[in-house]
Amino acid sequence: MTADDSFSRLEDDDYPAYTMGRAAEMLGTTQGFLRAIGEARLITPLRSTGGHRRYSRYQLRIAARARELVDAGTPIDAACRIVILEDQLEEAQRINAEHHRTT
Repeated sequence: MTADDSFSRLEDDDYPAYTMGRAAEMLGTTQGFLRAIGEARLITPLRSTGGHRRYSRYQLRIAARARELVDAGTPIDAACRIVILEDQLEEAQRINAEHHRTT
């Protein structure tokens, strides 16, 4: 693997580049919060060969949105459901827009 390959991985939104500790630090939250949203099935971190959780930039954006809702007083399970529905709506809108461009 070349250095260019390593850097391009870091630009990939789905590459699990962040450890749990680093992810929690970046989000300004606790590792327990990340575990809780994992248990609620909002995000499923990849596991390293050593069994450690690894998070992608996409997952961190999802976790950050859940944290915003929880900080505003929404229970964590409801926050996770809201984020899932928001993500599904965004995807449906993207598909709809793509469909309208091709017809």
